Amino acid sequence: MGMESMDKATQTQIANIEKHTGKALQQWIDIVNKSGFAKHGELVNFLKEKHGFTHGNANTVVHFAKQSHAGAAENSDDLITEQYKGKENLKLWYDKIMAEINKFGKDVETAPKKTYVSLRRKKQFALIQPSTKDRLDVGLNIKGVAPSGIATASGSWNAMCTHRIKVEDEKAISKELFNWIKQAYEQAG
Repeated sequence: MGMESMDKATQTQIANIEKHTGKALQQWIDIVNKSGFAKHGELVNFLKEKHGFTHGNANTVVHFAKQSHAGAAENSDDLITEQYKGKENLKLWYDKIMAEINKFGKDVETAPKKTYVSLRRKKQFALIQPSTKDRLDVGLNIKGVAPSGIATASGSWNAMCTHRIKVEDEKAISKELFNWIKQAYEQAG
């Protein structure tokens, strides 16, 4: 996200943070992301206690680090649009799958990356990736459950996942798929 879509007050605040701390916003974002804390409040306290931030400045940096500031939404939609360029048929499957996952609970956080969308609760439990023009891959994190049926071991496909389910036709968007995703969701809570 470029500075131009930020309001003046936020730009000024960030310039001040950078001036006072001698570190660029991106460096603070890296520090926050590597801190080991995940919750917004924990991260704000971390910056206040460990780095002497004011509450307002800490809050702003955490918002950017978590991409939850105003303007991030359009950015994530763009990422999703890019992923499905030329794979528009898969976007319908993605929407269907997401609609079902969102019924699991209000705490599903979607974090679009360049090539896939990460789904998180306290930690990442799944990712959805349009791998080819006619295949959507659903990666899952389920500890202690052997892959079976439609779920195969993720192997070298993605080290962040334990299981992988290939969705190669509409019929694969089934109860079995959602049962697997639900297990991952429940473990991540």
